[in-house]
Amino acid sequence: MNIIFEKSNNVDGVNITNDDIKPIGISSEFLREDKIGLPQLPEIEVMRHYKSLSDMNFCVESGMYPLGSCTMKYNPKVNEYLASLEGFSMLHPLMSDEDSQGALQLMYNLQEALKVITGMDAITLQPAAGAHGELTGMMVIKKYFESIGENRTKVIIPDSGHGTNPASAMMCGYQIVQVKSNDRGLVDVSDLKAILDKDVAAIMMTNPNTLGLFEEDIVEIADLMHENGSLLYYDGANLNAIMGYSNPAIMHFDVCHMNLHKTLATPHGGGGPGAGPIGVVEKLKKFLPKPTIEFDGNKYYRNYDLPESIGKVKGFYGNFGVLVRAYAYVLMMGINLKNASADAVLNANYVLEKLKGAYDVAYDTRCMHEFVLCGEKQKEQGASTLYIAKRLMDYGFHPPTVYFPLIVHEAMMIEPTETECKKRLDDFIEVMLKIADEIKSNPEIVTSAPHNAVIKKVDETQAARHPDLKYSGDING
Repeated sequence: MNIIFEKSNNVDGVNITNDDIKPIGISSEFLREDKIGLPQLPEIEVMRHYKSLSDMNFCVESGMYPLGSCTMKYNPKVNEYLASLEGFSMLHPLMSDEDSQGALQLMYNLQEALKVITGMDAITLQPAAGAHGELTGMMVIKKYFESIGENRTKVIIPDSGHGTNPASAMMCGYQIVQVKSNDRGLVDVSDLKAILDKDVAAIMMTNPNTLGLFEEDIVEIADLMHENGSLLYYDGANLNAIMGYSNPAIMHFDVCHMNLHKTLATPHGGGGPGAGPIGVVEKLKKFLPKPTIEFDGNKYYRNYDLPESIGKVKGFYGNFGVLVRAYAYVLMMGINLKNASADAVLNANYVLEKLKGAYDVAYDTRCMHEFVLCGEKQKEQGASTLYIAKRLMDYGFHPPTVYFPLIVHEAMMIEPTETECKKRLDDFIEVMLKIADEIKSNPEIVTSAPHNAVIKKVDETQAARHPDLKYSGDING
């Protein structure tokens, strides 16, 4: 497929004027004298070009998206409609509180709903995504210890944790200490005891963890941390597995973030936008970013009078359109949010049971909403995990997360989500079993995949180290 520069035929799509435009008040040294070098096509050709590009992209409407830890569930289109309502989409963020009562009420109500889902005492909707929520949460933790006159320097993170966890903690100046997993894939409590000291500010955990396993010792871990004066941070990446059955407060966490673009079915393909609200227990409430959204019994308002706040973490007030979609999903699901978690766990266990004969399982036990396969056996037969992922593309499935978590060799982390029906799960299972057979009989067909994709085999190392992101041809030639 040609890029749009190569399609340029010097036919203008739109002409504002035939006269030369003479900018007023700009020095001539800053004005361009030659052509700008942009492609020129009729409007319909531009539309056709970008439509064809969009058709090349994979999305959840194209097929199953079992990307572990990402919860790529279907986003109901009614949420899109509600977010596009003129009262929301045309509302300027600099409008006064008096003229924004509907939007403020929506955000306040969403905060109240998230308090129920997480058990936390206070919520901020400001962070723009999950990692941003992590950073905000760690800033709150740091501010708390400063307020009580303690200079704690360490944060503990499990060896199966998300890579954003150490990044967020380090950005707040903390030293990272790794706690090992035991032979069940859970945090090794004995190792935690060995590394826990008065310099530890917090532990950052996901529960269920990145292996898709519930941390059964979480209450003991929480007691150890709190007895040490330390706090617990809950990474909400896997919250979709426990809604209505448990929550971070029940597990004795002090801070948590939620990925609205995962758990509450708002779009997050293409890098955003997302939303990563955080919740905190009562003693941390005063450190939340300002403004907070509050209600005085008469009107909703943004409260900036927070002298101990960590300050703003996002321009205006978060990604409002995502908040509208999330609130619509909460209202639509209501108490059935519990069913979303139940179905997600059921789907994952169903797929796991069907595949664990053909593939090795990292931890052969009942999983939560996701599970991790190990492709060592297939690698020995001639095709590693990466090739399995590429071959899946030929059959219309997005690859799962591969080579993560790092503690599992040749890892494939699979999360089907609750929005996939049994028929689609069976299709995925059939293809995974077929690929396992292909590796035994004809591994080359797998190692040369994908065969049906627009882009075939690429040198991924070179692509990552030396990306070529610009057009170098002569547009005017």
